[in-house]
Amino acid sequence: MPQHHRLEARVPWVEVVATEEDWDAADPLLLTSMLGQLLLIRAFEEHVLDLARSGLVHGPAHSSIGQEGGAVGSILPLTSADTVNGSHRGHHQFLAKALAYVEPKGIDPTRDFSPEVGEVLLRTLAEICGLDRGFSHGRGGSMHLRWKEAGAIGTNAIVGGGVPFAAGSAWAHRQAGTGAVAVTYFGDGAANIGSTLETLNLAAAWRLPLCFFVENNRYAVSTGVEEVTAESRLSARGPGFGVASWKVDGMDVLAVHLAMREVLRHMRAGEGPAVIEADVYRYFHQNGPFPGSAFGYRTREEEQEWRARDPIEQLSGHLVRRGLLARPDIDAAVARAARLMTGIGDVLLEPLPGGKPGQRRIRPAEWPDPGYAHVGVRGDLGEFAGARLADRDTFTGELAEQKFIDAVAGVMARRMRTDPSIVVLGEDVHRLNGGTNGATRGLKEAFPDRVLGTPISENAFTGLAGGIASDGRHRPVAELMYADFMWVAADQLFNQIAKARHMYGGTDAMPLVLRSKVAMGAGYGSQHSMDPAGIFATAPGWRVVAPTTPFDYVGLMNSALRCEDPVVVLEHVDLYASTGEGPVDDLDYCIPVGRAAVRRAGSRLTVLTYLAMTSYVLRAVESLGLDAEVIDLRWLDRASLDWDTIGASVRKTNNVLIAEQGPVGTSYGGWLADEIQRRLFDWLDQPVQRVTGGEASPSISKVLERAAIAMEDEVAAKLAEMAASC
Repeated sequence: MPQHHRLEARVPWVEVVATEEDWDAADPLLLTSMLGQLLLIRAFEEHVLDLARSGLVHGPAHSSIGQEGGAVGSILPLTSADTVNGSHRGHHQFLAKALAYVEPKGIDPTRDFSPEVGEVLLRTLAEICGLDRGFSHGRGGSMHLRWKEAGAIGTNAIVGGGVPFAAGSAWAHRQAGTGAVAVTYFGDGAANIGSTLETLNLAAAWRLPLCFFVENNRYAVSTGVEEVTAESRLSARGPGFGVASWKVDGMDVLAVHLAMREVLRHMRAGEGPAVIEADVYRYFHQNGPFPGSAFGYRTREEEQEWRARDPIEQLSGHLVRRGLLARPDIDAAVARAARLMTGIGDVLLEPLPGGKPGQRRIRPAEWPDPGYAHVGVRGDLGEFAGARLADRDTFTGELAEQKFIDAVAGVMARRMRTDPSIVVLGEDVHRLNGGTNGATRGLKEAFPDRVLGTPISENAFTGLAGGIASDGRHRPVAELMYADFMWVAADQLFNQIAKARHMYGGTDAMPLVLRSKVAMGAGYGSQHSMDPAGIFATAPGWRVVAPTTPFDYVGLMNSALRCEDPVVVLEHVDLYASTGEGPVDDLDYCIPVGRAAVRRAGSRLTVLTYLAMTSYVLRAVESLGLDAEVIDLRWLDRASLDWDTIGASVRKTNNVLIAEQGPVGTSYGGWLADEIQRRLFDWLDQPVQRVTGGEASPSISKVLERAAIAMEDEVAAKLAEMAASC
């Protein structure tokens, strides 16, 4: 018979229970401050539900009533330098952090609340109602609450979507050596999401000061936690990743506070991340003013059992028992919080003209200007003021023939020497003498604490890079080894990084560079070959750059690293071994954002292209002896396209071909052709023509791969066809 040896977790997993002695020993100021926060948050949430009931909240109203103890108990021990983020049900977390920021000595519930408290509640309510005086000028609403100055770095509508961003904040805290920590709040649903589990692993591997705070309210909309996992004690996730874990009754605000104090000692001592699972209960349905029992997925008896353990009532009972407050004092505080919210509501609302008694509407002056809708998708490029701009025709430094990949590694080394904020991360970037292609050669040796080899966890490390960029103290350069892997990290790329600037008010920068390669023609098959340009160009927020020569790579990467918007830098494997002119010792110039390069002048046809396709186009044109103008677009996103150069060429030639390698379905040229025909229709002698690959993704077979993509022969055939008709 085989022997069996019981295995134990390497980290502690404990439950914290507050005793009567703990309640007796608790500082009276702490307990009254807890009550002040709880009453304000409860009154706020009740007011939100009242507005939702009256149809005055456009969109969801995810009430946290019943869950306030977890937020207040865990946030009061934090400092103003510590950061928090949360999920779609995050009013209570946001308010707890914001209120602690404006009242660091605590809130006395027996006194009138300060103007600063009133301002926090007013701006938060305005944001939830979509109004201009909100923290994000109404763009974020209920699910996207952010006040960076207070350390509230953003709640999030994607389940688990904000967890990697919190890891980026934690990394930035540790790198800065401030001793600050990050706390990410999420629910039972997110405990099983890939981004959460990937981040648990990465945070443990890197020993980040990050607390994963699980508010286990037992229901993801209407599905019970026991239905979706065999281990419903969600803190059990922690030990599996080597993360110390605590479990606590989230309806007991003091127990949560005591658990968080233990966790903070653990994290501030450099012991790495922690998990806290707080058992809480949302009194109402996922959204709106009705209990879950109204929808049949839980019973009234269950709801009554949880309400009997209400965090405010538990705390009030101990305050009365200890003689710190009398019941009339507490009742008066409840009424005072309600009156405050009524007054705040009166600031934003007015009687509905011609309506029934009691009907109200948002005051028209509170709405944001409709013209603000698209402001702040990207920045205004003001960061390029004072930059040294140059292009091939104005560059005065020495040039020499060099490999494309040497320019990639060279400019990154130069920037990391001159800018200590730059950090490089990705899979294998710290090994293999510069990653799988040599792009980071020499960087780990020169900058050991700023070149980070990550686990295989695209969601986690891409989102972590977004969190670093959002923090603002460092500038991350993340590498996704192949562009197809972007689909793995799609939530972080398109829902988080791309939307953050606009969603949170349009003012905060997102200085992130994402490097990735297109591998068509390299035999890597359907899942390692895609060209993502068409996807990024149609997703708001990203700038997209596609360098073709060593000279261009240096100048375009410098611009990408200076830019305050997220920039994806596309590289083609065919170019890595190619040679061309590049700078010998001047690696500090920027090629302007939005400037294309005319690679060949002509007057009969305009060919628009990018990346490795540029050389195929040039060869095809030369082989046919055509009088064609070839434009290497370089900047591909709709905000950065060089319409001056494109327009001048089209007005001259009256014929346009867009040439790219990739499949027709995700084609970059599809939207570009439509845009050209809208802008320049009067100058076109024929519809915009296109060369793309086929419908299928490239296959492993050399023959089938060649049949699926476009190269010189396909361009030549299309050019000959166009020349015959013009």
